[in-house]
Amino acid sequence: MVADTLVEQPTRQAGVAQSLLLLLGSCLPVLGAVLLAPVLPRMQAHFADVAGSTVLVPIVLTLPALVIALLAPFAGLIADRLGRKPLLLASMVLYVLCGVLPLWLDSLSAIVLSRAGIGLAEAGIMTCCTTLMGDYYSGAKRERLFALQMVATSLSAAVFIALGGFLGQNDWRTPFALYAVGLVFLPLMAWKLWEPQAGPQSAPATPSVPVDTFPWRALAPMYVTALLAGLSLFIVPVQAGYLLNLLQVDAPQQIGMTMGANQLGVLIGALSFRLFSAVRRQHLLLIAYVLAGVGGLLMAGAMTHVQVVVAVTINGLGIGLMLPTLITWIMAQVNFHQRGRAAGCFTAALFAGEFISPLVVLGLTGGVVAALPQALAIVGGLQLLVAVFCLAVPRLGGLLPQANVVVGGSTIGDGN
Repeated sequence: MVADTLVEQPTRQAGVAQSLLLLLGSCLPVLGAVLLAPVLPRMQAHFADVAGSTVLVPIVLTLPALVIALLAPFAGLIADRLGRKPLLLASMVLYVLCGVLPLWLDSLSAIVLSRAGIGLAEAGIMTCCTTLMGDYYSGAKRERLFALQMVATSLSAAVFIALGGFLGQNDWRTPFALYAVGLVFLPLMAWKLWEPQAGPQSAPATPSVPVDTFPWRALAPMYVTALLAGLSLFIVPVQAGYLLNLLQVDAPQQIGMTMGANQLGVLIGALSFRLFSAVRRQHLLLIAYVLAGVGGLLMAGAMTHVQVVVAVTINGLGIGLMLPTLITWIMAQVNFHQRGRAAGCFTAALFAGEFISPLVVLGLTGGVVAALPQALAIVGGLQLLVAVFCLAVPRLGGLLPQANVVVGGSTIGDGN
């Protein structure tokens, strides 16, 4: 395992430009997930005569997340073997190419194929951005940047949904033009980012663990927890609108306000992460999952719109706290040569959870919207059980109990 303080010292010092590029780059995969949601009905109408369109059109939205879940670990392996920057730049090129292709494609099958390409590109982008954050920064700076990554992606989701609706008012194809933003980031990343090199202090903190041995035992419980975090992350964005409809609330403004309250909770939760630097990571995850679970149970029992707003805000607080806690804990367990794989597997677990989230709720409800409160109650109960499981993560991963020491906001050892 690697101590958070035993990190390589880059010859170049990362600053504001690098932080902004990595944060904004982390938002690009969110674009693929939410940009098209407002135009799916119009796209469905356009391809109404195409066989299988009722299945293929929704896949246009969800396929990138599935591809990320499947391929992000391989992207991490490539980043460790061949370098972070080359993979990031190649992924940006693929992102732009596959992203704008639907502007001209007339075949629904070809559009679906281009969306698979987007997923491949986003797997590389997300993995490389997260890995480079771990490479360029250490200690409190690294933790702050991972918390800001959660803030940036949450805010960008709200912005991209609004942009998708605005751009798709007249033509469902128009939102795809936004993928050309990659042309802005590509030269800036080529100019301002550099390929990091391992320093003399990049060896594991535990001498018995070889440098090239990936710590699967330590990370596996965290990846399971990350998958459940991804599932939790998509509960409110996907299900809150249906829940409000059951309460006779169908005005777009009220539904939008509810989503905004959830995002506000996520924002506050992520920003508060640094306030708990002296708290052990397993205890932070316990708090995060308890908040998410309590929010879910309150959603299930809500009888008014105001109660739903309170519930999703509490849920958001937990979601916002759990993700930076997980990624900082994971990055503290690996050395320079393993960081890409660690980030790739985290990305895969997170997006796999996002992909299966609506499927899990669908399985619990059997397609009956009236059964949604019961399904949310079950998910909330699961989150409370996961909260208890988080206490066992260090023991399951074989982390050193004596390493849970915090000095000046930085963790020594691999228990935190």
